Amino acid sequence: MTSRPTSIRSALLAVFMFAGALTLGAVQAGTVAPGFDSNTIPANDDGYTTSPVSLGFTANFFGADYSGLYVNNNGNVTFNAPQSTYTPSGLGSSYSGQPIIAPFFADVDTRGAGSGLTSYGTGMYAGHDAFGVTWPAVGYYGSHVDKLNTFQLILVDRSDSGTGNFDFYFNYDQIQWETGDASGGSGGLGGISAAVGYNAGQGKAAGADAVLPGSLISGALLDGGPESLVAGTNNNVPGQFMFQVRNGSVVTPPTGVPEPGPLGMLAFGLLAAGWLVRRHRQA
Repeated sequence: MTSRPTSIRSALLAVFMFAGALTLGAVQAGTVAPGFDSNTIPANDDGYTTSPVSLGFTANFFGADYSGLYVNNNGNVTFNAPQSTYTPSGLGSSYSGQPIIAPFFADVDTRGAGSGLTSYGTGMYAGHDAFGVTWPAVGYYGSHVDKLNTFQLILVDRSDSGTGNFDFYFNYDQIQWETGDASGGSGGLGGISAAVGYNAGQGKAAGADAVLPGSLISGALLDGGPESLVAGTNNNVPGQFMFQVRNGSVVTPPTGVPEPGPLGMLAFGLLAAGWLVRRHRQA
């Protein structure tokens, strides 16, 4: 028969292995969700959907109601018209374009052999109806595939909390390049680097925009960079930025209790180990 000390050692080892596995998974797991790929934009440079695609719900984005949007190959979606602009600009208060949500506004080029194709479609996410766009292992201008980026935008219907309410998520699995050749880059780096954020469009009130730190800064958003998108988060999920839109305005950081991160998982393991030790001593 196995002795009690051996049993407690085995139990403790199992707890620490469990906590370690959860911690490692939380650090390494990608956030780009499967699906949202029922439609694909053919291999292109600076392309877009020529007509608005349906969200499947209505989104109130800073006072304007939208039931559809345009998917642009260059890492963004727009609401009033498609956009072929390939060199990113700041998405802050000085932005003069149309309403835009941009998980990675840069010169995506999917013509190179080995590049993925921009896809989009409807599905379910976080328990609600959703519309998503995925840029899966896409290259950069001109037709380069030596470095590839995988990222995603998901808009989630939250009309359960109010008419027109929605959430949107920026999800990142890999960011290896930041610039196309025509934006002053070399080998996907330098020049005018990618911008990440959103803007309600020209003429909107102050505060109807946001730019993630590291935008337009060479090297900042890349894997391993000081503002790495894959490592960064605003809701305790590495590689994910989540924004709630309520009554037309973006609320960030999101409300609610965040999921436990790696340190929380480790703490859980330590607490469980302590409980087992106490049980053993009381026996």
